[in-house]
Amino acid sequence: MKMAFVLGSGLFIFAAFRNSLIWHLQRFWGASGDFWQAQWGKLHHYFGGNEWELFFLGAGLIPMLTFWFFSGILMVIDVTEKPSFITRYRIQLGENSPVDSVKLLQTVLIALLNLLFISYPMIVVMYYIMQWRGNPCSPELPTFHWVLLELFIFTLTVEIVFYYLHRLFHHPKLYRHIHKKHHEWTAPIGVVVLYVHPLEHMTSSLLPVMVGPIIMGSHVATIMLWFCLAFLLSIITHCGYHLPFLPSPEAHDFHHVQFNQCYGVLGLLDHLHSTDTVFKQTKAYERHQLLLNLTPLSERIPDSPKK
Repeated sequence: MKMAFVLGSGLFIFAAFRNSLIWHLQRFWGASGDFWQAQWGKLHHYFGGNEWELFFLGAGLIPMLTFWFFSGILMVIDVTEKPSFITRYRIQLGENSPVDSVKLLQTVLIALLNLLFISYPMIVVMYYIMQWRGNPCSPELPTFHWVLLELFIFTLTVEIVFYYLHRLFHHPKLYRHIHKKHHEWTAPIGVVVLYVHPLEHMTSSLLPVMVGPIIMGSHVATIMLWFCLAFLLSIITHCGYHLPFLPSPEAHDFHHVQFNQCYGVLGLLDHLHSTDTVFKQTKAYERHQLLLNLTPLSERIPDSPKK
């Protein structure tokens, strides 16, 4: 009876908190919804309703600029090791101190080639699929609740598609010829997100984030939001720093050290398939949490001394 009371109270509090949070977000969205609808209307009018130009802007140009802006900031930090208060949060202490500039230049070049010759053609293909699915550049923006639902479905889709494709590329025959390139960086940095074999970029990098919007027949504004969020999360998981108030990159950083652990994004399928058992026995797993203060977790939970 006591357990039922505790569980019931917990569910009630959770439901109340969730409803309150959604209510506040909805009020914010409602207050700014007219503003964003007006801006989208102006943009739609500016491009004369040209759907390809609007789609390329939202699904291609803005997400790519987002990627280079944030990964570029991190590259400056990696090369200069300044500001020093950022480098305190480095996960693999002593690695990339500073980063190898020749290796970095090669990585940037591969990233640019992947964007130009893989990403943009895939966006063209996606455009025609989305045209077939509906009207991705409609003058009317989607509702708040619909966007939340879409983002939830996109996240689950990425976890499923990316996990199994990523694990497939770790098959010895595929790893040797394709995925090994990405793992040349055992201590990754932000731009390494796009340092992959072209075939892997087409499938494991792009396909997981595209499948969700294609299934849902999403508006280009939602696609833009989703692609930007996906790039930001990928940069964070590869950046090599466990920064305050940002999602923990410990699991994927550990994957670059131990290649047969932590294949997924959320960790759900890693738990289901027991591909995180070694990770869960490490100090990195203890540090795999949201940092809510300014003390680096590597100082609070240091690695055990090497024997």
